[in-house]
Amino acid sequence: MKTRFTSFFTSLLFTAAAAFTVSACAGERREGRANDDDHGHKESFNVQVGQRPFYLVEGMDPSPLKTKLQQCESRPFYRSKFSVSHRGAPLEFPEHSRESYEAAHRMGAGIIECDVTFTKDGQLVCRHSECDLHTTTNIVNTPLNQSCTVPWTAGGPAPKCCASDLTLTEFKSLKAKMDASNPSATTSAGFLGGTPDWRTDLYTGRPAGNVVTLKEHIALMKQWGVSQTPELKGGDAARIQAIFGGQVQYAQKMIDTYKEAGIDPKKVYAQSFNIDDVLYWIKNEPAFGKHALYLDSIDPSINIPRLSNARLAELKAAGVQYISPPMYALLDVNADNEIVPSQYARDIKAAGFKIIAWSFERVDLTKGAAGKGSYYMFDPQGKAIKKDSDMLKALDVLARQVGVDGMFSDWPGTVTYYANCMGL
Repeated sequence: MKTRFTSFFTSLLFTAAAAFTVSACAGERREGRANDDDHGHKESFNVQVGQRPFYLVEGMDPSPLKTKLQQCESRPFYRSKFSVSHRGAPLEFPEHSRESYEAAHRMGAGIIECDVTFTKDGQLVCRHSECDLHTTTNIVNTPLNQSCTVPWTAGGPAPKCCASDLTLTEFKSLKAKMDASNPSATTSAGFLGGTPDWRTDLYTGRPAGNVVTLKEHIALMKQWGVSQTPELKGGDAARIQAIFGGQVQYAQKMIDTYKEAGIDPKKVYAQSFNIDDVLYWIKNEPAFGKHALYLDSIDPSINIPRLSNARLAELKAAGVQYISPPMYALLDVNADNEIVPSQYARDIKAAGFKIIAWSFERVDLTKGAAGKGSYYMFDPQGKAIKKDSDMLKALDVLARQVGVDGMFSDWPGTVTYYANCMGL
């Protein structure tokens, strides 16, 4: 009896000591990661990457990379700026909804995106484009359908519903949904369907009003202490002129919104596909322009070529520090069917740029990359990416061989897991 009691007591002490050690280490790590908000307050937060990273790692073929990633399965995870949230967490949550941002935050994204567009009364809101409300919200099944540039009608032309068709109050009455539609539907409710089977509608049940303005996004990021990356979206030039007075004023309003909120420019990574926006910020708002991302629109499928080495040199001389290309432009597959950095990736790095790539977890890879195009067009026959778990090989090359500073992802938990495991 005494022996069993002593054994139990010793075990209890060991468990308590271990718990104290883990807690102390976690506290030290949290302090070291400086999870501060913009007023210097420390945030106590438990990052949860979820089951998906573990599922992907388990499905990898035996390799040193798999062994390395498996060794991280029992460790705590922390927020990482290498993990950049693309539209929140739209693999499973409606993009640019409050719930989508909350999921990205919970999964440890250190930078969270708001694509910035505008309402007809000149308010900035988070939507992937000016005119995507008919597929990303419930608008066609509400009275606001009649406010759309092209309303939905049974058997009629494709609808076109824009944030700039609505006032801010009207916009805030909408409910976010998964980006999808059923063009052959005979009812407006039916048109709202069409979510691909590799995504889900499980997280679309919240009431209307979960769409987010830029000011609301900024307030959330400030509360959470995370960095943010607003992308100034293009829009109808006539409407931009009428509402803001021109593109420059539109670009300035986005920066002014951050300045009015008192956000540290070092925590803002402004983005645009329009190089004039980026150069304007560099010249007129240098504190924000220093971290501005020039989004590279390279797309060989529609004949948009890579930036030439001469153009890269021009951009660097103009003060651009970050180039943000699609991930497929940075990768290649060699004769041994191994993923390797592309020549373009080497040229961008040689020109002295930092790189944040897009977008991970955006394509269904359950049957590999063959025929997927889009983000995996570097491997059109699926010679290297044969299954979903192989996406981690691509991420590893981007991180350790290309040397990207961050990775946009539709499911940040996967990138957070990798970043923590690799010490990024």
